[in-house]
Amino acid sequence: MNTTTLPAPASARDDKDARNDRLFRYVLIGTVVFVLVALASAALSMLWGGRHVLAASGLDFFFTSEWNPVEDKYGALVPIYGTVVTAMIAMLIAVPVSFGIAFFLTEVAPRWARGPIGTAIELLAGIPSIIYGMWGLFVLVPVMTEYVTPWLNDHVGSLPLIGKLFQGPPLGIGMLTAGVVLAIMVIPFISSVMREVFLTVPTRLKESAYALGSTKWEVSWDIVLPYTRSAVIGGIFLGLGRALGETMAVAFVIGNSVNFSASLLEPGTTIAALIANDFGEATETYRSALLLLGFVLFIVTFVVLAIARLMLLQLSRKEGN
Repeated sequence: MNTTTLPAPASARDDKDARNDRLFRYVLIGTVVFVLVALASAALSMLWGGRHVLAASGLDFFFTSEWNPVEDKYGALVPIYGTVVTAMIAMLIAVPVSFGIAFFLTEVAPRWARGPIGTAIELLAGIPSIIYGMWGLFVLVPVMTEYVTPWLNDHVGSLPLIGKLFQGPPLGIGMLTAGVVLAIMVIPFISSVMREVFLTVPTRLKESAYALGSTKWEVSWDIVLPYTRSAVIGGIFLGLGRALGETMAVAFVIGNSVNFSASLLEPGTTIAALIANDFGEATETYRSALLLLGFVLFIVTFVVLAIARLMLLQLSRKEGN
């Protein structure tokens, strides 16, 4: 005699759990859709606002350097160049300094000092950008004028290839000064990320390396960095994204000049600084050009973050292999 076992009927609690699970999934999907719609709306609204200048200038808007609102001639090459160059200068300074800070706090500093020093560095991230700009204008610019700029002119300006980058009047304001201010601003972000990921390295790996006679530098370069490589790169690109979009701190010290110059010592401008300085008094056509600049900044930031994502995926594949 065969007996078939019927499935137990679903209880009221099972039905409630299933409903809650579906509701939770819908809420998560809604948050993702909201973010994507907000990003797309912001980008498309800026593109739509700049349609008049884009239709009049075409692709010349992105590759010419003449910026003359009086004659309605707009070329975004100067602010694009300034944005990229100042961000690169900031990264060249901030990345090694951040690595040194993170490694010092995790491996070298005494335990009683790690907490206060780490907290003090993280507090730098909470300082408003306008304070950095004022500090740069009243403290850093005189130092650059009196010491750094003359030294670079005399000792680096005469070198082949890179000499033109360090030739200019001793004004103190310019892309180099803006890059230094940006570096100080992004160091807390990058160093905090590096510090947290360095703490995830298993202690036994580092102790084994030390037992084999490795120095602290060898441990950091051969053990810590390979283990945390993906997270470190992510933190670096997080700081780069912060540097690309900074406004007020850069506007104080870059000089806000729309004339193209390859020299890092001469005044220039960035996309964010140009928009902040001129948007309030812009005419209709000029406002269209500034909105189109905002779309360019959006694209530049998106490309940078996409490159970061691709690099992380590539590193993950190599680590998997």
